[in-house]
Amino acid sequence: MERSNSLTEGRIFSKLLKFAIPFLLASLLQALYGATDLFVVGQFSDSAGVSSVAIGSQVMQTITGIVLGITTGGTVLIAQYVGAKKDKDIAQTIGTMIFTFSVISVVLTAIMVLLTGNITNLLNTPTEAIKYTQQYIFICSCGIPFIFGYNAVSGILRGMGDSKTPLIFIAIACMINICVDFVLVGVFNMGAPGAAIATILAQAISLLLSVIFLKKKSFKLEFNRSYIRMDYIKASILFKLGLPIALQDGLINISFLVITAVINTMGLTASAAVGVVEKIIVFTMLPTIAFASAIAAMTAQNMGAGKPDRAKKCLYAGIGYSLIFGIGFYAYSQLSPTSLTALFSNDTAVIQMAALYLKSYSIDCILVCFVFCMNSFFVGCSHSMFPMIHSLIATFIIRIPIAFYLSKLSGTTLYEIGFASPLATFVSMVMCILYMNSKKWKINKLSQPVIMIEVAT
Repeated sequence: MERSNSLTEGRIFSKLLKFAIPFLLASLLQALYGATDLFVVGQFSDSAGVSSVAIGSQVMQTITGIVLGITTGGTVLIAQYVGAKKDKDIAQTIGTMIFTFSVISVVLTAIMVLLTGNITNLLNTPTEAIKYTQQYIFICSCGIPFIFGYNAVSGILRGMGDSKTPLIFIAIACMINICVDFVLVGVFNMGAPGAAIATILAQAISLLLSVIFLKKKSFKLEFNRSYIRMDYIKASILFKLGLPIALQDGLINISFLVITAVINTMGLTASAAVGVVEKIIVFTMLPTIAFASAIAAMTAQNMGAGKPDRAKKCLYAGIGYSLIFGIGFYAYSQLSPTSLTALFSNDTAVIQMAALYLKSYSIDCILVCFVFCMNSFFVGCSHSMFPMIHSLIATFIIRIPIAFYLSKLSGTTLYEIGFASPLATFVSMVMCILYMNSKKWKINKLSQPVIMIEVAT
């Protein structure tokens, strides 16, 4: 960060790939947090332990989605200012992010800690898993400030064009999480609570490393403590960008929790099976998420620099790269689903039931290549409201009602329920294509625009 890394010049395909790879590796390692918990507990505990970690980690994934949404607003705004070469605005945005996110993290932690029992009950958690699910959620909720802190710093760096440094932080933290998981769960037999402790310890170390880096790194950007305050104009723009993304991610994750609650009524085996598949899907969608995240930053810088055509080419490149992974995983999940589901459970019934769910659900891995990339493109253009709207329509009018309806039919298996997500994503994809063709994305919608770009006729 000796200066921002410009994403507005050079070959698009190679630039996007180089910028996205650290995103992918960092996302992969971050996903290992919850997956390691599930894997280790699955090896040293019973189905109740697996179910508790699966349910608890889904709850924390919802919180992380909200955090990522809010911090993405900062990434996009900083990237647009970088493209427009407005250093003072960059410094004011960074200071506002630090102050605002610190306050939000404390409030959100208090809410989650107080509502742990209520959340567990709302999810129809199997009786055998209630105690450990509550403990897992409570302990992980105490680490919310660490989640906010790390993602805020990472968002700042990525907006400046540096996607490599966050990877280093998360790599070290992930190794610590894996080691502590095996010690607390495998050696001391602490189960789900031990896995949760390992997770927040790793998150704390990740935040500590990022803060040390920011203090020791020399900035050519002028920044000091006086900037760490609430700048109401910058905060307003941050929330206009970030809140729709946070609401979108949060409500979509909540919708999956609702589906989990519905499936939990089908018994402990079904509950554990869905938890296993959700972990697999998280990993398989990481390449698409990585390219989508890179698209958001590259689009923002190029829109800030007045290069909408280059921004659109970034989108097409990202979709192409994502499809390579999406199609590949779909094919493998059809040919050998049990080889994947067996990674997270040694219970034969869970493995077989999870394989059924995976075969239908995996269609989503192809469709999200289009939706995730277009969503990030729109966000980079400051149009974060549209992705939220179409996602909520698809989620609450398609995904949840279909899953609920199918679960009530006699003889329904997880295979049929697994089609609910791809159907919802298909609806989102159609709406995204229509919005893309309307060219409304070329109009900057911020109250204090970084740059205005006229719609091409």
